[in-house]
Amino acid sequence: MDKTLYTIIVHSENFAGLLNQVTAVFTRRQINIESLNVSASSIKGVHKYTITAWTDADTIEKVVKQITKKIDVLQAHYFTDDEIYQHEIALYKLTTPLLEQKPEISKLIRKHNARIVEVNPVFSIVEKNGMSEEITALYDALGAQGCVLQFVRSGRVAITTSCFERVNEYLADREEKYRRSKLENK
Repeated sequence: MDKTLYTIIVHSENFAGLLNQVTAVFTRRQINIESLNVSASSIKGVHKYTITAWTDADTIEKVVKQITKKIDVLQAHYFTDDEIYQHEIALYKLTTPLLEQKPEISKLIRKHNARIVEVNPVFSIVEKNGMSEEITALYDALGAQGCVLQFVRSGRVAITTSCFERVNEYLADREEKYRRSKLENK
C-alpha cells in the first residue's frame, strides 16, 4: 500500500464539537493526523480546517466522504502537495550566550531566511516560515550548534492553486436555492 501525504481542507460553520467529530473519522480508520490547523476563513461564519495525514488514495476518498456527511460541514476536499500552496511557521528558542559567542549561528539564521524576533540576556527567539523541509533543516543546523532550548512549529496552512474557492460556489448555490424557495412559498 503506497502512502501519500494528503492535505484535507474542510469548510464548516463554527459549531462546538465538530473538531471532535472530524478527528473521530481518522481515529476509526487508525490514521494518524500529522498536522491540524483550524481558523476562521475569508467567509464570515465559516471556519477552515487544514489537516494532513499519510494514507492511500482509496482511504482518503472514504475519509473525506465521511467528513462531508457531518451536518455542520459545508465541504471537504483532499489535495496532494502539487495542488496546493502551503506554509508552516516555526519558533526556535536559542541560548543567547551561545548566539553571541558563535557567529556561525547568526549566519545559519540568515542563510535559512529566518529572523531574530526577540533577544534578552538568557534566550533569543528566531522565527522561520516556509516549507516543512526548510523548517526541519534549520532545526537540524541549529541543533548541531547545541544552542536550541525549545522548538515549536505550526500545523500546515494551505490554499489551493485553483483560481476559485470551491466553497464560494457552494455557498452561492445554497443562497440561490434558499432565495428560490422563499419566492415559491410566497
